[in-house]
Amino acid sequence: MTEALQRRLRRGALLALLALVPATAGAEPACRADTVWLRGDWGDARFSVTVADEPETRAQGLMFVEDMGHLEGMLFVYERPQSVSFWMKNTLIPLDMIFADRRGVVRRVHAEAVPGDTTPIPGGDDILVVLEINGGLAEQFGIAPGTELRHPSLGDAAAWPC
Repeated sequence: MTEALQRRLRRGALLALLALVPATAGAEPACRADTVWLRGDWGDARFSVTVADEPETRAQGLMFVEDMGHLEGMLFVYERPQSVSFWMKNTLIPLDMIFADRRGVVRRVHAEAVPGDTTPIPGGDDILVVLEINGGLAEQFGIAPGTELRHPSLGDAAAWPC
């Protein structure tokens, strides 16, 4: 094989590899029902989530779950913004609860909810979604009031729309 042919083959292989790079590199992250993105001054984070958007799934929540992956969680979605309160009855792992309004703007973070505790954890008024993640991660990432959450359930009015 000639050197010129080898160069053409290498160039063709390189172009084929470049074609595999997504055209959206550097664009907004994709919105998916099983993924929540958060962003703030601290950067951004992505969590794989189970969505609890029916009364039965919200009532069950993460009760009896013995272990949850590091970047996993549950997203509670309500039909309309409202006052919400949670507790940890039958919950076996410590959780951070992230309460966000209809625009996906975090209004309150309750860190390290204690497993089994039945003390009410109020999220505030006008809350549309609540993200539960492993205890301690909100502080680790810097998730705090003002952080923006991205998920298809927030619709077009979201501060960080899909």
